[in-house]
Amino acid sequence: MFQKIPSIHVTELAELKGPIIVDVRENHEFQAGHIPRAKNIPLVKIASYEPQGKIYLICATGMRSKRAAKILLKKGYEVINVRGGMSQWQGAIKGGAK
Repeated sequence: MFQKIPSIHVTELAELKGPIIVDVRENHEFQAGHIPRAKNIPLVKIASYEPQGKIYLICATGMRSKRAAKILLKKGYEVINVRGGMSQWQGAIKGGAK
């Protein structure tokens, strides 16, 4: 049975007040530039992550975060995939330059 992955676009994420954001890119990608309040949990480690409350998953384009969302949804967590990813993020960046 297929489960629809809840998702929003990066522009919608930028409008939210204080969302919990998990960046599933590799550590070197995260260090090169990320959303200031994001936590880095690479996709290869996401299966062992136990989030508290609703989380928003982001990566470079939205593909890895969608895979992470599927994994966490199967475990019963409330997750939202962020379409467009960091490649379309226009907000503040911490780390590298954009």
